[in-house]
Amino acid sequence: MSVREEDWAVACRVDEVGDEQAKRVHIGDQAIAVFNLDGCFHALADRCPHGDASLAEGWIENGEVECPLHQARFDIATGEVLCAPAKSCARRYPVRVENEVVLIGLFENTLQIA
Repeated sequence: MSVREEDWAVACRVDEVGDEQAKRVHIGDQAIAVFNLDGCFHALADRCPHGDASLAEGWIENGEVECPLHQARFDIATGEVLCAPAKSCARRYPVRVENEVVLIGLFENTLQIA
């Protein structure tokens, strides 16, 4: 699979997401949580796979986000589920930063941990 420039979408500017913070963005019909961990940006689908809660509104600490609804925790960098009640990983999106802009990769066969 080749990645094309049009497979990347603008999410936000880097200065819109404070350190250890998240921002909910919409790209097409997808809600995405953009996280800033010490200047390194990550993106997960902004929906807890266990319940219909926004991960961007969750508690962020030590590279993890805790769902505000049922306290399931996810690794922000990988989307890996870290504790119950969630049983499946959060959908992860590739991220790159160019000219102080956060870009999200919208590739067909990436985005999910096996």
